[in-house]
Amino acid sequence: MANPNNGNPLLRLTGEDKVQNMSLPMVAIVGRPNVGKSSLLNMLVGRRISIVDPTAGVTRDRITGLCAHEDTYFDLVDTGGYGIVDRDDLNEQVEQQIRHAVQEATLLLFVVDARDGLLPLDQKVADWLRSCQRPTLLLANKVDADNVLTELGDFHRLGFGSPLPVSAQHRRGETAIKDWIVEHLPPREEGAYPVEPVMKIALVGRRNVGKSTFINALAGQERVIASETPGTTRDSVDVRFERDGSVCVAIDTAGVRKKSKHNDDIEFYSHHRAELSIRRADVVLLLVDSTEEITQVDKHLARYIAEQFKPCILVVNKWDLARNRATTEDYGDYLLKVLPGLNYAPVAFTTATDSKNIQSVIDLAAALFKQARTRVSTGELNAVISKVTETNQPTPKRGRGTLKILYATQVGTCPPSIVLFVNDPERASSSFQRFLMGRLRDLLPFGEVPIRLLFRGRRSMKQHSETNRQ
Repeated sequence: MANPNNGNPLLRLTGEDKVQNMSLPMVAIVGRPNVGKSSLLNMLVGRRISIVDPTAGVTRDRITGLCAHEDTYFDLVDTGGYGIVDRDDLNEQVEQQIRHAVQEATLLLFVVDARDGLLPLDQKVADWLRSCQRPTLLLANKVDADNVLTELGDFHRLGFGSPLPVSAQHRRGETAIKDWIVEHLPPREEGAYPVEPVMKIALVGRRNVGKSTFINALAGQERVIASETPGTTRDSVDVRFERDGSVCVAIDTAGVRKKSKHNDDIEFYSHHRAELSIRRADVVLLLVDSTEEITQVDKHLARYIAEQFKPCILVVNKWDLARNRATTEDYGDYLLKVLPGLNYAPVAFTTATDSKNIQSVIDLAAALFKQARTRVSTGELNAVISKVTETNQPTPKRGRGTLKILYATQVGTCPPSIVLFVNDPERASSSFQRFLMGRLRDLLPFGEVPIRLLFRGRRSMKQHSETNRQ
C-alpha cells in the first residue's frame, strides 16, 4: 500500500516542525475549507475570535483562544482549510501553519459538513490525521435539526467512529465536545493553570510594513505567514512569548487601508479587529515603512491610538533600506510633525527581516507598560501642580475668567488618570491642557505614555473628600 504522506508537504511531520511546548495542552481544529471551523472556535471559547465569512480561505494563520471546562484549561486553535486554493497563492504557507498546529496539538477536532456529506477532500484529511497519531474527535457540523442525524452514516468511512452531530451556529454539542476534550487530556501537572500575560502588545500598521515578519522574529519561528503579498494577514493572531521568565502576548493584526478601498466583508472585519486589538493591548507598536511616506491610514491609526490613551512605540521598519537617505533624528522629527497626536511616543528603528532591534523594542514596550501602571502620591502630584502653575498661570478662556486648580489626585492607571478639582471646569482651555500634560510628563514618571486629565468643579471636590472620609 502506498504511503499517503508521500509527495505532500502538509502530510510530513518532521523534527524541524517541533517548537517549544506551552504549559497548557493544545487542541487543534482541522478540516477542509468552509466546514465551520472558525464558528466552532468562537462557540467553544465563548466570544468572536476568528472571522466567520462564507468566503473560503478566510483563516490562514493559527488563531488561538483560551478555553476552560470543569476547572481544566486548554488552548483551542483554529487553522486554515486543508486543500484550499488560495487566491494569493499562499497554499504552501497555509499548509505549513496547519502542520505546525497539528504537531503542537495534544488532541484534534476533525470537522466535516453534515449538509455537504462526505467529500473526497474529507477523506484526504482523514488519511493524514490517522498518520499523525493524535486522539481525534470527528464532528459533523451544521446539524441544525434532528432529522439530519440519519444522513451522517457515510462519515463512518473516515475511520474515526460515529461523528458527533454539532451546530456551531446554534451552540449544539458544545458541552459534549468539551467533555470529550477533558476526558482525553493527560492529567494536569501541578500549577498548570493559565498564566496571566504580563503584557499584551498589538502590532498595527498598513499593509506590508512587516508586522508578521516582526512577530516571527520575536517568536523565533514562523508563527504567522509572512509574505510580500499585501493583505496576507486577515485576522488578529495572539502569539505568546516569554520575556524574563514571564509570559507576554504579541497581537499580529491585518494590514489596514482606507475604508473606501475595502474589497469585501473580510477587509471590513479585519479593520475592525485591528481597532479591537488596539483597545485590548497594553502597548501598541505602530509600524511604518521607512521607504514610504506617512499616509492617511497611518494618521488614522495614530489618532485612534491616542484616543484610546494607549502607550505607543513608533516602529520604523525596513530601516536598512532607508538609513542612507535619512538620520534617525531627522526621521524622528518628521514623524513628530506628521503624527503630532503621538508626540509622547518613543521612536524605534528596526529591520525585522534580520531580527535587528526587535528585543530592544520589546524592552522599551516593557518600560512603557511599567510607566502606565505607575501611581504617584497625592502629595507629590499636588507639589508638581503647584510648581507648574506658579511659573505658568493658565491663560483665561475668553469670557470665563482664570482657571484655578484647587486640588489634584491620581484615580487610576493604564492610562495614568488624574482628576483636577478646579473653580470652573469650563475655564480649562485645550491649550492649557496640552501644556499641563507636557509638564506632567516632564516632572512625573509618565514621560512617554498618555495621561488622561479630568477636570471637576468644587462640588465634586467636596463629594470626593466626603467619600474618602467614609
